[in-house]
Amino acid sequence: MVSKASRRADRTGVADTDRLTVRPPKEYAAGVPGVVHALEYSVAEAGPRRTALTLLNLNQTAGIDCPGCAWPDPGHRHKNEYCENGAKHVADEATKQRVTREFFAEHAVADLAQRSDTWLNQQGRLTEPMVKRSGATHYEPIGWDEAFGLIAGELNALSSPDEAMFYTSGRVSNEAAFLLQLFARAYGTNNLPDCSNMCHESSGSGLSETLGIGKGSVSLEDIHTSDLVFVVGQNPGTNHPRMLSALEETKRNGGTVIAVNPLPEAGLLRFKNPQKPRGVLGRGTDIADVFLKIRPGGDLALFQMLNRLLLEAEDAAPGTVVDHEFIAAHCTGYDAFAAHASQVTWEQVLDATGLQRAEIEAVLEHVLASRSVIVCWAMGLTQHKHGVPTIREVVNFLLLRGNLGRPGAGVCPVRGHSNVQGDRTMGIWERMPDSFLDALGAEFGFDPPRRHGYDSVAGVRAMRDGAAHVFVGMAGNFVRAMSDSDVTEQALRNCRLTVQVSTKLNRSHTVCGDAALILPTLGRSDRDVQASGEQFVTVEDSMSEVHTSRGRLTPASPHLLSEVAIIARLAERTLATGPSIPWAEFETDYGLVRDRISRVVPGFEDFNARVDVPGGFRLPNPVNAGVFRTPSGKAVFTRNDFAMLATPPGHLVLQSLRSHDQWNTVPYAPNDRYRGIHDARRIVMVNPDDLTELGIADGSLVDLVSIWTDDTERRAPNFRVVAYPAARGSAAAYYPETNVLVPLDSVADISNTPTSKGVLVRLEPAAVAR
Repeated sequence: MVSKASRRADRTGVADTDRLTVRPPKEYAAGVPGVVHALEYSVAEAGPRRTALTLLNLNQTAGIDCPGCAWPDPGHRHKNEYCENGAKHVADEATKQRVTREFFAEHAVADLAQRSDTWLNQQGRLTEPMVKRSGATHYEPIGWDEAFGLIAGELNALSSPDEAMFYTSGRVSNEAAFLLQLFARAYGTNNLPDCSNMCHESSGSGLSETLGIGKGSVSLEDIHTSDLVFVVGQNPGTNHPRMLSALEETKRNGGTVIAVNPLPEAGLLRFKNPQKPRGVLGRGTDIADVFLKIRPGGDLALFQMLNRLLLEAEDAAPGTVVDHEFIAAHCTGYDAFAAHASQVTWEQVLDATGLQRAEIEAVLEHVLASRSVIVCWAMGLTQHKHGVPTIREVVNFLLLRGNLGRPGAGVCPVRGHSNVQGDRTMGIWERMPDSFLDALGAEFGFDPPRRHGYDSVAGVRAMRDGAAHVFVGMAGNFVRAMSDSDVTEQALRNCRLTVQVSTKLNRSHTVCGDAALILPTLGRSDRDVQASGEQFVTVEDSMSEVHTSRGRLTPASPHLLSEVAIIARLAERTLATGPSIPWAEFETDYGLVRDRISRVVPGFEDFNARVDVPGGFRLPNPVNAGVFRTPSGKAVFTRNDFAMLATPPGHLVLQSLRSHDQWNTVPYAPNDRYRGIHDARRIVMVNPDDLTELGIADGSLVDLVSIWTDDTERRAPNFRVVAYPAARGSAAAYYPETNVLVPLDSVADISNTPTSKGVLVRLEPAAVAR
């Protein structure tokens, strides 16, 4: 629950670090406190009745798919199939608070821009379309028809369709995502940036190159039965809490878990499952058998050394370590990889990882003792300059012992947004392959554009440089999700029109083009009734399971439209002379959209019938059938050069991360319970030995200053130092407050993902303290 003190701080829009309270980090996740916190927040936001309606339907087979993350649902569902953060997220959407026209009359855009992310979110659900007209200081009401006319007029006045951008957040349904990409391409552009550009793009790049598909290959059953599961660069206790139930099953089935992370996260230490007696009355389950507290960005070096050691073990006992039969049948590039793998040295690896040699050798023993291995990862791997080579090296590691395409083994990129993977499957990508575009064009009778569009980083550059003039954001909070906050905000302000399709108020609504629109939409928990009757939507989770989501609540306002309706009406208004597409019919019956998806998107044949089966269906992954859709038709061993961040004296490697009371860019409260941080967000966690070496006292007020190759510096002021057991040479602080420190051009090679986990910073005494 948000404290009175934090609400006062939010009203001023100023983070008051003087209220900071630091307690010892928790040594376990969830348990009874997790239940209590979830219910307190839910009842306070939504009230008892709405809380019961949402929680009892959350993640059920005919219920609401939780928007909080993309972790899959088990075959056998508990009646309380949700986690603390999922409960908070759906309660946040189901809130009783409302943002009305009177609110916007009271608050100028400049006033809203000074408010905190938490304060903006706390105001509640948006209730009607609003417009900030050119030269105006306030938003004012606008009718839906006029709003669509305004957008269509601006789009059709552009010199080229490529001067428009259509951004998508991962909470958008499959049906809405398919229609949005159809609209954008029928309009004439592939400018379809999405939130994947900022998180798992490196995963897609690395996996597509090596395995032929940018998705994970494992199922929940694989996690449960694996001999060894690596959890790398990931904090499931906060970001994917239901993953802990799966890891609990791994442990109870005799499996081993190795955690690799710069911070000792509670969920990776021990899990007290509140749905089981041992989690309520007992100790719970120890999760990580081995915890490697690695330096940010050291994962590439770690897997390079593990691969070298596996090859050396094979040399010492030929035929006992490397799966030569699997490699001969399914792989290419092995000899060149093996020759290259020997080049990495212990000196390099220990320097890059901050680990001891004995720690890495102990991990090797677990690997050699395991017949099946899974590697799970998240942004701790992907948001580095060498993120793609790291993913490729993980694939090398699994290929060596044949740990792909068989039970209990494979790759597992764990995604955040509930449908971020589905949006990509539906065509939300600026570089969709010709096979998809050919099928789309054949189905709808037009020739989709082939020129690649802008991703998120390139899109900001285009708006900054005057090459793009209209921004349409479908859900999300683009301004706070993107790197280089000051540059991103100025880029949006350069636009002639910015459009945000949203459920709640956020920072992106305060960063306006010359004109700006807020289009309020139904949330995942809202009932969606169209002319043909009540509708459902579908989503795809991290493990390629496709299932339905049906809202249960009365919508927050009678003036809301669904995302499908907004896209359909906008497309019909904009494309008066375009291809003949039955937009109005799609709005009336989402089953008609799914019929079209079934004829365009591979794996979705007979979509309506298959998704109507309780639990839905799983999309096929060719890797599990021994099929690799690479140019060679085989899985690819790669040679990846050793890389690590060179840290100048007096500097640390900063990783940005979420607090426990936060969902993506929105902090619900200024607390991070598992890490012991309370009533402040502008904090930076640093190892005590590093603080001693830097001559900085615990509790000092500092400015974070990042450095970049263009000799420019970026500053995030007024952060309170917290001595914390982080990896040596590292620092950690929350985003979006630290996004300002990540240069727009600091991106991962190949994937173009912002390097938010590898920012070189120094700590200077805060200006207010000098």
